[in-house]
Amino acid sequence: MSFTVDWSQRPTYSPEQLNKYFDRIKLPVEYRESSVVQNGVSGDNEASLSFLKVLERYQVAAVPFENLNLHYSVQRHISIDAQKLFEKIVDNKSERGGYCMENSTLFGTVLRSLGYHVTSVGGRVNEAAQPMSASKNWRGPKYDGWNHMVNLVTIGEQKYLIDVGFGSNGPHQPVPLTKDFEFHNVGDQSGRLRYGPINQHTSKTQSLWQYEIQNGGEDWIPAYCFTETEFLPEDFTMMNYYMSTSRDSWFTFHVVCVRMLLDETGENVVGDLTLFNNSLKRRIGATSEVLQILTSDEERVSVLDQVFNIHIGLADRDCIRHTISEIL
Repeated sequence: MSFTVDWSQRPTYSPEQLNKYFDRIKLPVEYRESSVVQNGVSGDNEASLSFLKVLERYQVAAVPFENLNLHYSVQRHISIDAQKLFEKIVDNKSERGGYCMENSTLFGTVLRSLGYHVTSVGGRVNEAAQPMSASKNWRGPKYDGWNHMVNLVTIGEQKYLIDVGFGSNGPHQPVPLTKDFEFHNVGDQSGRLRYGPINQHTSKTQSLWQYEIQNGGEDWIPAYCFTETEFLPEDFTMMNYYMSTSRDSWFTFHVVCVRMLLDETGENVVGDLTLFNNSLKRRIGATSEVLQILTSDEERVSVLDQVFNIHIGLADRDCIRHTISEIL
């Protein structure tokens, strides 16, 4: 008797876990009666796309883009195992999230469990989209190495970009992989997809999808590029190790927590709450305001607790002492 391992299989969540996830993102009851939830993804492409839009919207509004385990943690470890992520983000009484590989792994596993065809791929973030771009006068178009993760979902004959791990500037809706496709993102920000070689390629015969953003009537800013070639879990393991440990990764010396905001109907993403280092900001539409400048780590822990419902234990909060990311 021979035993063959199907290495192409990816983890899925049980129906019970999916129900817990729906509770975590506060998915309204009417959406849980969708045919996708009841029977899984079928040949009804319209229903599949409609539910995908809803799920992504509630995901980004409930699950923050954050890197707190790299600063407020005894272990300072980021796991991208699907079950461990479920424990951290869904089972946890604290409303935790994660950075790109955490949030996209969780969301991709949810989608796969519902029957969506999901391919996880790698991306390269542009220097112009880095948090420190303004202070360093980085305007692009230089891209980093593979340091971002997105999911591609195929519905019928159409592929869609799904990104729940790029913070406030990410696309908050399924974006069809169509050359020069433009869409409204949030506030006065628009997004578009281009396709072609990047400036760093020595061979211009190779092409990547390029996600760009535009604020108001300003110039388009390259945010990241990505491939359609599937990345293996082992690829993301290597990327995750570098992004969570290297001093060339901004995640290791900046503290960030971003949650998108929905309107009263829950039908539209209208802004975001962003904690970055010692500043708490709120953006609604095109208007951004500073809510608080934090003067101590005690204040930052308090904001995480009261504004984001993220509770940092005593042992974990002490781990930031005497580090570069501590507020002094």
